[in-house]
Amino acid sequence: MYTIYQTVIEEAWENRVMLQEKDVRKSIRFVIDELDAGRLRVAEPSGTCWKLNDWVKKAVILYFPIQKMSVSEVGPFEFHDKISLKKNYRELGVRVVPHAIARHGSYIAKGVIMMPSYVNIGAYVDEGTMVDTWATVGSCAQVGRNVHLSGGVGIGGVLEPIQAAPVVIEDNCFIGSRSIVVEGACIEKEAVLGASVVITKSTRIIDVTGREPVEYKGRVPTRSVVIPGTYPKKFPAGEYGVSCALIIGQRKESTDKKTSLNDALREYNIAF
Repeated sequence: MYTIYQTVIEEAWENRVMLQEKDVRKSIRFVIDELDAGRLRVAEPSGTCWKLNDWVKKAVILYFPIQKMSVSEVGPFEFHDKISLKKNYRELGVRVVPHAIARHGSYIAKGVIMMPSYVNIGAYVDEGTMVDTWATVGSCAQVGRNVHLSGGVGIGGVLEPIQAAPVVIEDNCFIGSRSIVVEGACIEKEAVLGASVVITKSTRIIDVTGREPVEYKGRVPTRSVVIPGTYPKKFPAGEYGVSCALIIGQRKESTDKKTSLNDALREYNIAF
C-alpha cells in the first residue's frame, strides 16, 4: 500500500529540490497523517524483534522544511510552530488533562490517559497507557499497551541518524518516577523500572539474582524488576562508582498485570 509513497520519500531524501513539487509535499503529508492515525509506524513488532521503517523517519524529517510557521491560540496560551496539535480527543476516546500536549503525527490510542505531559511527532502510544505528569514521549518512541509512565519519566526521541532505532517500551511495563530510557533501548514486556533508573544503549544492566552476575546492554528482559545501582571503575584520579541498572527479581506471572505494577516494587521494598 505504501510502496509508492516510500519511493517518493526516498527520492526526495536524496534530492531535496523535489520538496518544491506539490505531489511530493502531498506524499509527505499523507505519511504524517497515517502516523497520526496509527496506520503507519516508525517501528513495528516483527516476530521477537522490532522492524525499523527508516523511510518513515525520513518523511518526518522532510515534513519540517515543507511546513510554514504559524500561530495557534488556546485560550490565553499562544504557540508558534510548524506542526499543529492533535485534535478530536473525544472521538479518539483519549483523556487529556490540561496541560497535556501531543503533536500532529503522533498516535494516541483509545483509552490512553495523558496527564500534563508531552508526546512528540512520530511517537506511538498504545491502548490503556498512562502518560503521567511531566512525562515526555520523544519523537518516534514506541510505547505499548497498558504501560504506566510515571511522573517525570523521559522516553527519548530519535530522528537522526536515520538508521538509529527508537526507544521501545513494550506492553504492560511500569516505568518509575524520573526514570530515563534513551538511545533506542528496549524495555521488554511486563518489566518494571524503579524510580530514577537510567537506561541507555551503553548502560550496564546487571542481573544480580543468581550466584554470578549476568549482564545485558540495550534491553531490559521481560518481567525484570530493575533499580538503579553503581559499580566501581578505576580512573586516573582514583576509583569511583559508575551508574548502572540492577535486575533484582522478576514479576510473578500469576499476579494481575495492572495491579502488580506497584506491587512488584513493593515486594522488593523499592521506591516507585
